Amino acid sequence: MKTIRANAKERMTGFCRVCPVCNGRACAGEVPGMGGIGTGAAFRANLTSLAAFRLNMRLLHDVENPDPSTTILGLPLAMPVLAAPIGGVSFNMGGQVSEEDYIAAKLKGCQSNGIIGCTGDGVPPFIHEAGFAAITALGGHGIPFIKPWADAELDQKLEKALATGATIVGMDIDAAGLVTLKLMGRPVTPKPPEEIGALIARTPAQFILKGIMTVDQARLAVEAGAAAIVVSNHGGRVLDHTPGAAEVLPEIADAVKGQITILADGGIRSGADVLKMLALGADAVMIGRPFSVATVGGLEEGVTTYIEQIRNELVSAMVLTGCRDLASVDRHILRPGGSPTA
Repeated sequence: MKTIRANAKERMTGFCRVCPVCNGRACAGEVPGMGGIGTGAAFRANLTSLAAFRLNMRLLHDVENPDPSTTILGLPLAMPVLAAPIGGVSFNMGGQVSEEDYIAAKLKGCQSNGIIGCTGDGVPPFIHEAGFAAITALGGHGIPFIKPWADAELDQKLEKALATGATIVGMDIDAAGLVTLKLMGRPVTPKPPEEIGALIARTPAQFILKGIMTVDQARLAVEAGAAAIVVSNHGGRVLDHTPGAAEVLPEIADAVKGQITILADGGIRSGADVLKMLALGADAVMIGRPFSVATVGGLEEGVTTYIEQIRNELVSAMVLTGCRDLASVDRHILRPGGSPTA
């Protein structure tokens, strides 16, 4: 990973510093780029809210080889991790790697290591086109995310997403108001529940809604017929001063767990962080910026190396907290801490 991160730092100069800890401090306000909007408070909140929980170390047990595998939306996964939908290499990551090479390497690396990657959407068209092509090349192994566009464009992109062979599609409703799209003259907007419900009803695939940050919105997602939600503030890139995902995840899980699959995204930097999110109520997590750094820094090899690192950290954390499998992960392994800085 040292070499991969060094390569990424060189290739992403001016767009991402590849900091020792990816916490949003150095890149506050750098959108486009890899930073958080405005003061960067929402980006930082993802890390501080997660860091506020400690793991209870428990060693009087017989767990030696825990099983981190799971099944999400019918997909068997080697561990409960998905690569989040991040695109726009040319204006967010430096452009030293092409959009096509970037997304193909990310998705192929995920498939080769027993997990799944998601593709992004945006302007210009080659962002979603590269993603759709990569999923098609892998026989539908990927989750295409589209943004909440106006009707004609939304339907057109959804049709193309389904044509990839993907059995799951998503909409990052948390992209509404995204600065980069507004600057390009293509703003996206929120969607009322009845419109989302009608869209889901006519879509012959399982549907994920990404960007759920309150209990009432989670319940609306259930009512609309979504297969899954992602608790996410879009990496702190759309609204300054939102809570971190880990701050709101427990109350959302308490309200809708068992009624809908719950994914969580934001500030996850290690296998221990993955375990914390599961204990707080997520069924699986999405990881964004670290996957982008690994991909830009080493393409498919970088993705493989990063996945191996996360899996080793997760298994180690499961051993040290006495978790035999994911079914045994709950809040008893957590202890609320203070307010550490990230």
